[in-house]
Amino acid sequence: MKTTRNSQILSLLFAFICLFNSQTKVLAQSGVKLDSVRWLDKSRNRVIPVAFYTPETNKKIKSQPLVIFSHGYDANVGRANLEYSYINENLAANGYFVASIQHELPTDSLLPMTGKPQIVRRSNWERGVANILFVLNEIKKTHPSLDYKHVILIGHSNGGDMTALFGQKYPGLVSKIITLDNRRVALPRTKRPLVYSLRSSDQPADEDVLPTEEEQKKLGITVIKLPDTIHNHMDNDANERQRKEINDYIMKFLGK
Repeated sequence: MKTTRNSQILSLLFAFICLFNSQTKVLAQSGVKLDSVRWLDKSRNRVIPVAFYTPETNKKIKSQPLVIFSHGYDANVGRANLEYSYINENLAANGYFVASIQHELPTDSLLPMTGKPQIVRRSNWERGVANILFVLNEIKKTHPSLDYKHVILIGHSNGGDMTALFGQKYPGLVSKIITLDNRRVALPRTKRPLVYSLRSSDQPADEDVLPTEEEQKKLGITVIKLPDTIHNHMDNDANERQRKEINDYIMKFLGK
């Protein structure tokens, strides 16, 4: 009897995990659909949770562009990839296919807070780059009709550092990157990907992270300071005015 009961419990648990691994939610107010999956990167034996924000429509969108979003550091609490919904829902409402990656897991080591960030946090950014590359390749398998010639990366803070590093390592895979106040990893000094960065009013970037005015002009890089938005108010803590300002700048850079 005990064995049978244990089997039933295990069956229910497995069913719950399967349900959690793939969920769909319609965000009625914005006309956007939210799907959640947990993919396994077998090469690293690592689970990667991903939230997909897509337009709620039955019509096929020709050459639908892909955006991969990377969240700021959340001390491994989890679900940080859902904490930028005002950006990702707005992108989806404008026709973009958005994949928001959960980079840190509860079992990961915490981000070092002492030592030189460029040294002690490098492994975290490298892992984030590997996550982005894995998710990009998986989406190519599951959604082959998306526009992979114009992939866009967006990231805030620590996720912005991952985004900048990916742009350095794989410039041929992305057409544009947008960082929201990344502070540690230097923005790529390239014309491709095109580079755009929104800066907070309270936290300066480390030396050489931001291009000089001469580099910006030469390479077409755009850096804009938001005088009324602090670093920690770029996620869903942003007020309505800040959300509108950030979304307007993002859509302007993307050409919509």
